[in-house]
Amino acid sequence: MTIITRFLTSTVAVLALALPVAAKEYRIAVGDGAGGTQEALGNAFTAALAEQSGGEMTGKLFLNGQLGSEEDTVTAAATGTLDFSILAINNITPYSPTVGTLTLPYVILSLEDAEKITQGEIGQQMIEQTIEDTGVRIIGWGYSGFRVLTNSKKPVSTVADLKGLVIRVPKNEIMIETYKSWGINPTPMSWNETFAALQQKVVDGQDNPYMTVYAMKFDEVQKYITNLRYLFSIEPLIVSEAVFADLSEEEQQQVLAAGEAATKASAEFLRTEEAKIRDELVARGMEITEPADGEKEFIDLATAAVWPKFYDQIGGKEVLDNVLTSLGRPAAP
Repeated sequence: MTIITRFLTSTVAVLALALPVAAKEYRIAVGDGAGGTQEALGNAFTAALAEQSGGEMTGKLFLNGQLGSEEDTVTAAATGTLDFSILAINNITPYSPTVGTLTLPYVILSLEDAEKITQGEIGQQMIEQTIEDTGVRIIGWGYSGFRVLTNSKKPVSTVADLKGLVIRVPKNEIMIETYKSWGINPTPMSWNETFAALQQKVVDGQDNPYMTVYAMKFDEVQKYITNLRYLFSIEPLIVSEAVFADLSEEEQQQVLAAGEAATKASAEFLRTEEAKIRDELVARGMEITEPADGEKEFIDLATAAVWPKFYDQIGGKEVLDNVLTSLGRPAAP
């Protein structure tokens, strides 16, 4: 090696050490708009990821379904054409049915239930099953609260009040069957089509957490809220398993640690913000109605009709029983 070659080699090495490493900026698809749980989860994750990696990894959020519908982002992440996505858990269920246990009506009855399940052994089992089924890995959990029913026509407090309403639901069999148990045929529809359908009166109503109703400005096209508690909305943060596998072991641990930090931040966000957002929706003119008789009629009809119908799909009755007993509740009848 000549003196010049040695000089150039050493100079390049010094410059490589001196120059800052370009950060990897990952694309994060977000179904909802600004101000809701999904954005809060995404912001917490990107901040934690930058901190964990010393600024070498970060992310950019693409709100309002800019990178495709929530359903489409699962496929995109599975094929490695999308890095991360934040979406409602019901949009993963068609690809990984076991996760659907968490979308059965009246299984999760509180934020504490949701935290215990998703952050415990059962949650880990679901993560592993989702990797196997779909090629995506759940690395964080957003907690949005219960999916309340909104509509533009009338107050709803009983099952009978649902008659005549056209309600949008996701393309999710469990949610469709839940509404059928209450005597109506809902309209399955992609999330990115929902606001326009409400605005144009193609459908009368939909259900989503207060956080989402606020973030999507549904108060502009909906008047009435029924404070249902049939489904606690969980918003997983997923990463393409192909993208994850390409990371070094250290980077993988940084991503997982950032997901854990974002999960804890999401729970705190719900605890501090949901009541404020509910009050703001009322201030904007929405009216809230409580279900009659402590929601008993809704509960009895949904659990009796829906739970047994999906035992085979979620992996057997024992899968549901395992979730219920872990929460200190009796097994399904």
